[in-house]
Amino acid sequence: MLTKRLTDILCALLVFLFIYTSVSKLLEYHTFRRQLGQSPFITLYAPFIAWALPAGEIIIAGLLLIPRTRLTGFYLSFFLLCLFTFYLAAMLQLSYFIPCSCGGVLQSLSWQAHIVFNIVFIILSALGVLLQIRQQSATASI
Repeated sequence: MLTKRLTDILCALLVFLFIYTSVSKLLEYHTFRRQLGQSPFITLYAPFIAWALPAGEIIIAGLLLIPRTRLTGFYLSFFLLCLFTFYLAAMLQLSYFIPCSCGGVLQSLSWQAHIVFNIVFIILSALGVLLQIRQQSATASI
């Protein structure tokens, strides 16, 4: 019972994060795309990423909402957050100019705070994977 409740809470947090950030990016699409185009590492892929990233975030949120696909959603959350955190860390180390393509209130975070924020959500995603596996194992043994 506690495992299910914790899993539901983690799901809700991740769904909120992904829906919030995807909607923010889509509402400010032209700004988001322009800022992606200014990034030294992904300039060539900016047109694709500008649509694929918000779409991917919405898909992950949908996977998290469906109990049968929740584990996949947790794994994809973990992967996407790790990928973005790695990208931020690389930008901080290797680039003199770092455009902010984050949406909403996340734009107000410093880069270091953004990395810490992402690490917290990486941990929550990993915990979600572990709890979901535990929950599925308990259900399968009944």
